[in-house]
Amino acid sequence: MPGKWISALLLLQISCCFQSGNCGKVLVWPMEFSHWMNIKTILDELVQRGHEVTVLKPSAYYVLDPKKSPDLKFETFPTSVSKDELENYFIKLVDVWTYELQRDTCLSYSPLLQNMMDGFSDYYLSLCKDAVSNKQLMAKLQESKFDVLLSDPVAACGELIAEVLHIPFLYSLRASPGHKIEKSSGRFILPPSYVPVILSGLGGEMTFIDRVKNMICMLYFDFWFRMFNAKNWDPFYSEILGRPTTLAETMGKAEMWLIRSYWDLEFPHPTLPNVDYIGGVQCKPAKPLPKDMEDFVQSSGEHGVVVFSLGSMVSSMTEEKANAVAWALAQIPQKVLWKFDGKTPATLGPNTRVYKWLPQNDLLGHPKTKAFVTHGGANGVYEAIYHGIPMIGIPMFGEQHDNIAHMVAKGAAVTLNIRTMSKSDLFNALKEVINNPFYKKNAMWLSTIHHDQPMKPLDKAVFWIEFVMRHKGAKHLRPLGHNLPWYQYHSLDVIGFLLTCSAVIAVLTVKCFLFIYRFFAKKQKKMKNE
Repeated sequence: MPGKWISALLLLQISCCFQSGNCGKVLVWPMEFSHWMNIKTILDELVQRGHEVTVLKPSAYYVLDPKKSPDLKFETFPTSVSKDELENYFIKLVDVWTYELQRDTCLSYSPLLQNMMDGFSDYYLSLCKDAVSNKQLMAKLQESKFDVLLSDPVAACGELIAEVLHIPFLYSLRASPGHKIEKSSGRFILPPSYVPVILSGLGGEMTFIDRVKNMICMLYFDFWFRMFNAKNWDPFYSEILGRPTTLAETMGKAEMWLIRSYWDLEFPHPTLPNVDYIGGVQCKPAKPLPKDMEDFVQSSGEHGVVVFSLGSMVSSMTEEKANAVAWALAQIPQKVLWKFDGKTPATLGPNTRVYKWLPQNDLLGHPKTKAFVTHGGANGVYEAIYHGIPMIGIPMFGEQHDNIAHMVAKGAAVTLNIRTMSKSDLFNALKEVINNPFYKKNAMWLSTIHHDQPMKPLDKAVFWIEFVMRHKGAKHLRPLGHNLPWYQYHSLDVIGFLLTCSAVIAVLTVKCFLFIYRFFAKKQKKMKNE
């Protein structure tokens, strides 16, 4: 279609938006890395539909680049945390989580994972204070009269800003460790008997031992683990809002939870009316590759190509591990495109090309792509599902182990341990996934499920944001359980009342029997004496 017709249609769409009164002003409190990539897709679509989108950007953010998003407005505010500090923290977090954190049981996460999350909590509390205490910024936001706020609960503070501005807010997230935020604030119903806890690394049908492990995980995350240090956050929220409150209570006021997952990745479980699943929101048809890359792909002939990427947060690996990977890749007949930012391995084969950046979605959608070696990030996994590409998973941190475990359970992937993986392990995994049609068949089955939805994930996400704007919230979808204190939510007061009644009835019954027994015993004794 000619460019002028596209422009005309876009202008018509925006014009209709304004005439219907559905155009709104959206404020965004974002998270960095892949979280930003997901939410940016939604924001771009909102702009295309005529909405005005403003992103709050802490100056310490070093991945989120306003220059790459010219259609979005950015409000950058100074922070007491520097870019170098935040970058060094995240690099350390990834390294510790990948190579030091033991994964034998969920209990082995403590105290190392907790220490890391305490640091994460402190950094985001500092960023939040910098935003809310910036009077000039908050005054400008008040004057802008936003209609809704979109946030990621993993980066707390968006809910506080929404409360201060008196606007409804929505969340977009994949998952929090142990479903901590979803369960404590969203009141999600996730029975541990058949729903694997995030960070348990379990997937699919669980054996008895698996269910024991899952229960241990649930107990650990529910009662010992803390995503945010409430002792610091709760007083701050209470001070800013001028009333006693907590971070968890404020988060619980979210109108909608847009979960970046779907039943092609997840296993079925109960859900709530203010929760919808938008997994694969960033997926789209493949575009043509750059000419030099296309020539390399075409040179693979009937063998096809393998795409290798460990994501945006992992820039390199040890030289020994890189050489092992390069050796394994050199042994297969396929051509390999490897996203790698380290020293070129000495064992790199002629069939492998190394790139600092890859058009991952376009490569996965190429007809010659046979397999995808991935760290298991939700974005990459969903692009593979979208295009029906089987995977070799090398999970490193976060929920990546769970994503790959789910793909293994669904028959679309094999998994390797980054710490113990040898060159022969990777070589054998590549041969298995490429040559065994079982994996391709299951990957295509998941792709069919993903595409066969009543509404595309991106359209669902935009629909709910516009819905909240139109109705000034979605209170009718919010479970009344949010209005109950924890002991009422778990019916502990009812259970206590019924147990007390049962105890009183039991005591009265026993006393009645004793009274009757003593009465007749006394009467019988009296008759004998007479």
